[in-house]
Amino acid sequence: MTAKTIYTKLNRLRQQSRQTSQVKLPASALLLGAEAGIATLPFADDGRSLLLHSAVHFGATALLFGLLMAQLGARGMELLAWEAILFLLYAVVWLGRWIGWYVEVMQLRTLLGLTPGPSPLKWQETLPYLPFVLLLCDILPLVLRWVEYQINGGWIDIPVLSALILPFVLMPVGGFFAGVSLGKRQGVCPLYPAACFVCYLPMVYLVYNYTALFHCFMIAVPALAGNMLGWAYRRAVPKEGRGTV
Repeated sequence: MTAKTIYTKLNRLRQQSRQTSQVKLPASALLLGAEAGIATLPFADDGRSLLLHSAVHFGATALLFGLLMAQLGARGMELLAWEAILFLLYAVVWLGRWIGWYVEVMQLRTLLGLTPGPSPLKWQETLPYLPFVLLLCDILPLVLRWVEYQINGGWIDIPVLSALILPFVLMPVGGFFAGVSLGKRQGVCPLYPAACFVCYLPMVYLVYNYTALFHCFMIAVPALAGNMLGWAYRRAVPKEGRGTV
């Protein structure tokens, strides 16, 4: 079912409602509209409550949206595709509202003479680690592949360096320990594992092929784990007792 088909069915419902002088919309559509209206409420005061409320709201929205799409004829993978589109739109709107709210908080803290706090999603705190991410995820794969070509005279039978050692040893270890360092210094920085994933993604198609997509997770997941471990260490160990790594 395409978007044109959904539009045709909705238009047919609207024409039928005009003919009977009654609005005959699916109940899931009415509930979905009410659920979307709740999304305009202010954010919660603390991060845990914010994430909990957002997760519950998105779950209810996805359920009602799925019911509406099912009533319109979507099934199986098509229904999952519509849910994925909903998730992307929800994430964009949520991040836009959160960044706007956070910028206002920073401005208020500055006017009151207080420290503005970390940047949104801690992007400024993550920025010093970007050169390391580019080196590990972009430069190193190209260099190792070039070395393999030089060693083997232009023919690569088994790319040991670029297809084995790099994705299974160097990237997980490097991403993990850099994440630990970042977590100990700045806490949870969600853009760090995301940057690892995005920066390595072009190498999948430039150096390998689509079958190497899992390599992106080989660095993103250890990077996230290391960042969370560093954050846990930051919370558990007093500042004067921390190391310099």
